[in-house]
Amino acid sequence: GAGAENDLYINQAIVFIEDAIQYRSINHRVDSKSLWLYRWYYSRTCQWILSLTITVILALAFIEEPSSLTITSDVRYRLPAWNPPCGLTESIELLCFLVFVVDVSVKSYLIGWKEFWKNKWLMAYILTLIVSLADWIVSLSFFCKEGVRIRRILRPFFLLQNSSMMKKTLKSINSTLPEMASVVLLLAVHLSLFTMFAMLLFARTKGNQQDKEWVVYFRNLPDSLTSLLVLLTTANNPDVMIPAYSKNRAYSIFFILFTVLGNLFLMNLLTAIIYNQFRGYLLKSVQSSLFRRRLGIRAAFEVLSSLKEAPASAQQACVSVGALLQVLQKAEMDSRCKQVIMRSLKICSCDQLSAAQFQKLFEELDKDGIKQHPPSPEYQSHFMQKMQFAFGHPYFGYLGNVVALANIISICMFLVMDADKQLSERDDFFLGAINCFFILYYLLEVLLKILAMGLKRYLSYPSNRFDGLLTVILLILEIATFAVYGFPHSGWRPEFMGLLSLWDMVRLVNMLIVFRFLRIIPNMKFMALVVTTLLDLVKNLRAFAGILVVVFYAFAITGIMLFKGAVVPLGNARYSNFLQGAQNSKAGFTGSCVHIRPVISCKSSNVIFQGKKCDLMVPAHFQAEVIYCLLYVLSVHLVCRWAKIYFVAWWLISSVIWVNLFVALLLENFIHKWDRRCQQESVSDIEYQRTVELMFRDVLEEPTEEELMEKLHQHPHLQLCR
Repeated sequence: GAGAENDLYINQAIVFIEDAIQYRSINHRVDSKSLWLYRWYYSRTCQWILSLTITVILALAFIEEPSSLTITSDVRYRLPAWNPPCGLTESIELLCFLVFVVDVSVKSYLIGWKEFWKNKWLMAYILTLIVSLADWIVSLSFFCKEGVRIRRILRPFFLLQNSSMMKKTLKSINSTLPEMASVVLLLAVHLSLFTMFAMLLFARTKGNQQDKEWVVYFRNLPDSLTSLLVLLTTANNPDVMIPAYSKNRAYSIFFILFTVLGNLFLMNLLTAIIYNQFRGYLLKSVQSSLFRRRLGIRAAFEVLSSLKEAPASAQQACVSVGALLQVLQKAEMDSRCKQVIMRSLKICSCDQLSAAQFQKLFEELDKDGIKQHPPSPEYQSHFMQKMQFAFGHPYFGYLGNVVALANIISICMFLVMDADKQLSERDDFFLGAINCFFILYYLLEVLLKILAMGLKRYLSYPSNRFDGLLTVILLILEIATFAVYGFPHSGWRPEFMGLLSLWDMVRLVNMLIVFRFLRIIPNMKFMALVVTTLLDLVKNLRAFAGILVVVFYAFAITGIMLFKGAVVPLGNARYSNFLQGAQNSKAGFTGSCVHIRPVISCKSSNVIFQGKKCDLMVPAHFQAEVIYCLLYVLSVHLVCRWAKIYFVAWWLISSVIWVNLFVALLLENFIHKWDRRCQQESVSDIEYQRTVELMFRDVLEEPTEEELMEKLHQHPHLQLCR
């Protein structure tokens, strides 16, 4: 009867409020059983299981053949990697697929059949699972010996579809692409024209010995295009110019014009367009998130106003304070927001809340997260009060920074003096004694700060936690050093004992001391502003990191499949054993990821190995692979030509598009913090924590009541009383 109906309304309100907190859509089933299933699905346990499953299936690439389970990547020294037997990773995959099948089934049921056909992500999810399962069956039928595994490339989709913020970011990127295309097209025209100029300017002449520029860089159209494309990244600058410049200084004008137009104008213009367009599309995405939150809160109000206990004589819909308190007690939300809302309700003089009052209560969700530091202890003793004043004063922290700087300078002096000495000639007595003194001071400083501030207040500051943790680690290392090697004395050079030698222990201590010097950052306002901006990006822009992981993973797997067995030994007897081992132990997923990573920063594009008809682009730090490729570069003639397309595509996606998007959000975050630095309270006891949504909060528009009610009446599963 009425009691069961009221319980349903309460449960609906709870779910709608939780949807509003998480910016989720409210277009799902709202009957009792579906609400229970919905809350169970979005519980921490289920979401943790789903996240763990995604992590496991992505991590399989590290142990699948070719395995990356080797310490070194040098093919000359590494042992054969362990490859799992057929059926082991496939069994783990099957378990993961079963979890995904349950996931997509629950999602499809909860939103309903009508909404399912509108949801392209769910349809793509099902298609990905079907293709992956079909490929899994094919793999087992070939006893895991098949050359191509399509499901490995599709795995990043499971990560992508599980994050609403990643999907919004991807949608914003997709909307930005048409505006990017105009500049990219202009960049292509710039590259093509200068390629033609270069082929005409550095054409072959009669004296072949003087045509080094033509021989090395501009022999034909693909080589010319590749050379200038790499020059656009400045990776082969000034190498590409040196042969022509040696012949005639005037040739430098060509390369200077190309670099100035390409790098200083077009690339920066691309960054400006990406910043402007993407900021607009991301703002629209955040605006839609705000609409979802307001819609969830309004839906909760509407169902609570339908309770049987609501006064029938009320001229407008209202919600009782008691019903809202009951909902808040059961809803999963931030404890700070819940306490503030419940406190506001308790001091409220009215028993009924209108729609405007109800919405205003939940505006607490939109405010900055504020962390209040605990108070300092109150000492009765006059001596202790003086101690607290002295060691709690900022000047005591400045003194600690000066001492840390002195420690850094002493380490630098000893490093300079001992740079050319052999390990047997070193005397670690003075450095060990000095470090011991400084570490004792650091320990004393931590104890005095705890005395002045109290343990809870001391630990509430991130800089103090950082300082205290490193001090404890330094103290443990110093005690371990004394226990194994004794106290410092003249000629302190004992033989290797324990896990680490004395020199290794001293080096580890010195590295931690240098790292500890970062404690000065909170004392420098501008540096602290920059660091907090970066930390906010790390905490709040996880969607960008997730998309980068997706792209990294897909390109790494694609690279493994495309270039597997591309280099074939030609029978050189001297290197046959080495190369046979290299051929058998192919580069795994880790090597593939490390291989393409430097292209993001454009540090490896200039490494071009030339055979008679082949240019192979390989990162410079792969020394063993360099030897391998140089010896047998002729055997990859056809593969190398097409390999350029793979690396150029990776450079365009990672370096040109993604890095510029990251710069755009970095600028937005920094400008926002810079504009607000004077508006926030200059009180050291308050810390502000902001999210991506709060970053744009000042420019967002509130939805009108008509828009909210129109959207609610379109709900496929909710029937409102009015």
